[in-house]
Amino acid sequence: MARYIIRRLLQMVVTFIGATFVVYALMFANQNDPIQALAGDRPVSDNVRQVLTEQYHLNDPFVVQYGYYMRGLLTGDFGKTLTGRPIGDVMSDAWPNTIKLALLALFFATLFGIGAGLVAGLRRGSAFDNTTLALTLVVVGLPIIVLAPIAQLVFGVKLGWFPTTAGARPSLYGLILPALVLGAASTATMLRLTRASVAENVRADYVRTARAKGLSARRVVAVHVLRNSMIPVITLIGVDLGTLMAGAIITEGVFNIPGVGSKLLLGIQTEDGPLVVGFVSVLVVVFLVTNLLVDLLYAVLDPRIRYE
Repeated sequence: MARYIIRRLLQMVVTFIGATFVVYALMFANQNDPIQALAGDRPVSDNVRQVLTEQYHLNDPFVVQYGYYMRGLLTGDFGKTLTGRPIGDVMSDAWPNTIKLALLALFFATLFGIGAGLVAGLRRGSAFDNTTLALTLVVVGLPIIVLAPIAQLVFGVKLGWFPTTAGARPSLYGLILPALVLGAASTATMLRLTRASVAENVRADYVRTARAKGLSARRVVAVHVLRNSMIPVITLIGVDLGTLMAGAIITEGVFNIPGVGSKLLLGIQTEDGPLVVGFVSVLVVVFLVTNLLVDLLYAVLDPRIRYE
């Protein structure tokens, strides 16, 4: 197990360097004039341009710029945005909102996806099974940019169950509707995956053996069927956590949530390379750590899995 963890950590380091290099190249290699993009239509004086150029090493070769960035990143210094604000301060304001939104969305997706998928898998071919499959197709077919305004109109304006916008300091209640919208596609995918896995495992030989031994139906489902069906679902949950954080741009924009998505969108629009690369670097770490934890959970769910 220790050797496996060390090997995975080395793979994570290589992946992190490669991912940050690609993102840094996309943001800086073909950048036209980030200083003018930040200023908009206003003229930029030569003195201001010279100071910003030296501060962000814009005249240095691309590889040298990346080296400066990695040196600061490894020491915990994310640098400053093109407006002069420390990126660490921007992250401290944005990340708590996005983390709460993503975790709440993942909670709803796991609760409804696994719960409904389990029932649908055990009652394959029933009215409930057919209805949930049809609903998941509708949800998957609707992009968030369409689903979010519809949910806002129906549940926020017409019914008045939830606030239409979360505001600058969103409460947990104010994040429920955005979380349901953000996790809708994950809920549908998790439901279909759980259903297929349960329907396959319920006909397995070990399940028939457990029933033949006289185990109760609840124990057979909880210990044998559900536990073995969770391995592919756990993989999806691990991937979804990072995906929900990265994919919250539209949801945060519609519901006015000052999170990572809105900051990334602002950074892309203003060509603020340090801001975009800083947030993406943290997202890469989230992806890598989450997938490592998922791999370790495999051995807990299935004792046959051993990492040598």
